[in-house]
Amino acid sequence: MHRDRPPLRAHPTAAHLPPLVLDVDRMLDEFTRLPSRAEFRFDPRTPAVIAVEFLAERGPSLVWRFGRALLHGGLTAMSGCGDVRMWPGRADEQPSSWLLLETPELEALFELPTGPLAAWLDATYRIVPAEAELEGIDWDGFLHGLLDHPGAPPG
Repeated sequence: MHRDRPPLRAHPTAAHLPPLVLDVDRMLDEFTRLPSRAEFRFDPRTPAVIAVEFLAERGPSLVWRFGRALLHGGLTAMSGCGDVRMWPGRADEQPSSWLLLETPELEALFELPTGPLAAWLDATYRIVPAEAELEGIDWDGFLHGLLDHPGAPPG
């Protein structure tokens, strides 16, 4: 999912999951790591989407929205295509995954700790199972918006 596209909306549930803040490494080159933090947020009203804010020490933070299935799949196998790809990395005592973000203006590779992210994602699936992600979406309204204003940026 691209960072500029708004998520589809589903009906809310009562469950709440606190954000997950992870220490991550941004790879500047093959040998140089820049320690950083990333905050993962789950909203049960849009269960298929995980918002991730990459917190910058200096300058503005950057928020991307990812498919929950992409992140979950990338913990164990290659997942995603285009702007976002994720795959498992090290399998030692501190397993990790790689997250690659690409746009015409930006390319960033992050190493994420797999354990806490996997546990947090599993908690999101207990709140809204994968098979219920698209329940409650107003498909007619969504398609009507597309057909009324094809090519127009979302409002």
